[in-house]
Amino acid sequence: MAEKLKPRKTISATDRFEEAIVRSVRDKYILRLYITGMTPRSQEALRKLKKVCHEYMSDNYELEVIDIYQQPVLAKGDQIIAVPTLIKKLPLPLRRMIGDFSQEDRIVLGLDLKSKKLPGTHKKETK
Repeated sequence: MAEKLKPRKTISATDRFEEAIVRSVRDKYILRLYITGMTPRSQEALRKLKKVCHEYMSDNYELEVIDIYQQPVLAKGDQIIAVPTLIKKLPLPLRRMIGDFSQEDRIVLGLDLKSKKLPGTHKKETK
């Protein structure tokens, strides 16, 4: 007795493309950094944050830098009480980091990136 074969469900290229978009948006980091002008502390926070983002997230992030002197309404809306302040909006959970951005490890931990470093970016140990 011959078995009747069931037709396979084919997935179109459009469906695969849409799934890839959903995955990339879901995993994308949305960050907002509040600073006060271009003070040395603000510049250092921005520099360190960009370095960590590049090493750990490649191009999979959006960073919005907001000067509270130029856009105080946004600072009020996000209830910013100290600067620099970094808000990680996505992926959830939402996180806030306030103050010292001089230590990369603190940024990595705050953004929950410890296990996500890109291959080939590890520093070589010197003896």
